[in-house]
Amino acid sequence: MNLGTALVSLLLIVIVAAIIRSIVKDKRAGKNVGCGSC
Repeated sequence: MNLGTALVSLLLIVIVAAIIRSIVKDKRAGKNVGCGSC
C-alpha cells in the first residue's frame, strides 16, 4: 500500500466515524422521529 492509498483510506475512516458520531448524538438527543423504542 502506497502513501496515497493510505491517506485516502484514513480520510474515509475519519469521514465515516464523524457520520456515525453525529447519528449517535442525534439518537441520544432524541431527534430520531417516529421511533420512540429504539
